[in-house]
Amino acid sequence: MLLISGFRRAGRPGPDAAAPPGGRGRGAAETAGAAFAALALFAVAQRLWNLPHPVLQLCVVAVAVALFPVRRRRPGAVLLVLAVLAGAAPVAGPVAAGAAYAGALGTVRPGHRVRLLGGAGLLVLISATAAGPSLGTGSIVHGVELGLVLAVTAVVVPGLVGTVHGQQARLLRALRERGDAAERARRSADSEARTQERSRIAAEMHDLVGHRLSLVSLHAGGLELALDRAAPELREEAVLVRRTTRDAMRELRQALGVLGPLGGDAGPDPLTDATGTRADVEALVAQSQDGQIAVRLEWEGPDLDGCPAQVRRAVHRVVREALTNVHRYATAAHVTVRVEQDDRRVRVTVRNGAPPAWHGAPSEAGTGRGLTGLRERVELLGGSFEAGALPSGGFRVAATVPARPDDTVPRTRPPGGAEASPAAPDGGAAALSRATRAPRAARALAFALGAAALWVLMALAVALVYAQPRQTARPVEPRPGMTYQELKGVVDIPAARAAATGHEPSRPVGAAGCVYMPGDARPGSFRITRYCFDASRRLISIDRFTVPSVRDAAPWETP
Repeated sequence: MLLISGFRRAGRPGPDAAAPPGGRGRGAAETAGAAFAALALFAVAQRLWNLPHPVLQLCVVAVAVALFPVRRRRPGAVLLVLAVLAGAAPVAGPVAAGAAYAGALGTVRPGHRVRLLGGAGLLVLISATAAGPSLGTGSIVHGVELGLVLAVTAVVVPGLVGTVHGQQARLLRALRERGDAAERARRSADSEARTQERSRIAAEMHDLVGHRLSLVSLHAGGLELALDRAAPELREEAVLVRRTTRDAMRELRQALGVLGPLGGDAGPDPLTDATGTRADVEALVAQSQDGQIAVRLEWEGPDLDGCPAQVRRAVHRVVREALTNVHRYATAAHVTVRVEQDDRRVRVTVRNGAPPAWHGAPSEAGTGRGLTGLRERVELLGGSFEAGALPSGGFRVAATVPARPDDTVPRTRPPGGAEASPAAPDGGAAALSRATRAPRAARALAFALGAAALWVLMALAVALVYAQPRQTARPVEPRPGMTYQELKGVVDIPAARAAATGHEPSRPVGAAGCVYMPGDARPGSFRITRYCFDASRRLISIDRFTVPSVRDAAPWETP
């Protein structure tokens, strides 16, 4: 019972078993190929070796071919049944070989595979031994011989080939997964190194520049207070210095927010659960409206509270930076803030019209550092960023970021402006990719050659048994009452008759004739068997006697 339960477990595809390749078309082609191989073996065996019971052999082949498509759902059970059929009718061996290949290919655990193939081979041997005498192989010995060769050619060899192919497929899949994991680890390491370098630069800028700007702002404030009493005409210069220092500090914080680590989402403002949501954007719009700026918000799609933190931070920064530019350069213009979200992307557009006093160029040009930081932040998320003046005199800022950024490092723009090519895979991954792109025609040809070689090996194995001379029936032991025609091999030998003359016992009463056959020879004598028959040629007596033999003499006279 334990062995049978082991076969059942082995026959079921495991959780990590490779899915059988191909669909219905390929399954039909495999079934047709197995049927053709079995019929070809039947034709060759019938033609060359006078296969016994041809009708029974064809019926067994039909049953085996009908069971063959079920091997995908129940490979173990089908293989065991086909093993019994192949032992009874060896022409069904190719069908059993296909089932053994499929069963070994889909079985992952080695113990289950050994039990399955071993049990199938044992069933082939038992079935061939039991059916040997009745199917005309000659005797139980010939049945054992046929079972052994079929167990090797129809179960063991295709099972080993299926095992190798299954392990190769699983190994290639594991290598692909390992290569992908190594590539992701390499990209993650590159991203981490890049983030660490940005953090180092941000820390240096904060330590070296931030402290000095803080001192300048502090001294400028003191100078402003001092000049207010001593030289009021110079107070405006001190105010200009303090405001310029404040603007420099603000721009420095923006730069530090871009250069800081995105994992912590460093920036001048703290990251909360509301950052970048609709309520947060509405608050930014309300602050601009409080500053007497005509801002209109258009929102399409669901809220952004379910998006990752880096996406919400990017939306917040784009809207805030665009509105800050409006505060500086186009306070009298009409502004439209539009946020669109779907399942794949989030698009933010801030558009302002031309201010009433526009003459082709703003009175004060900005440095563009804020837009540069926004561009880099958006592109680090795998999105796109556009900012530029409109022909009507206004300005437009548009950013598109993925709703669910992946873990890969997006492509960045080199200083020259051209897109950087993606990193090439390492040598191992490239070699694996080339190895797995083998032409299908070459693989199909190799499989066909292997199947043909296995078929020839199976035909030779069947010929090894069926081409042997059949065992003849033992001759019937002569006994009185048998007719002369029933005594096979009993003939009269004239030399034995002549040697018996004068040395034989008297003939029995009623003997009409006798047949003399020589027996074993001994030194100086040899045995003769006499069979006497009555007038109806029916054996009436069997006599065995010894007669002297003539001693051999040299062919020449001795002196």
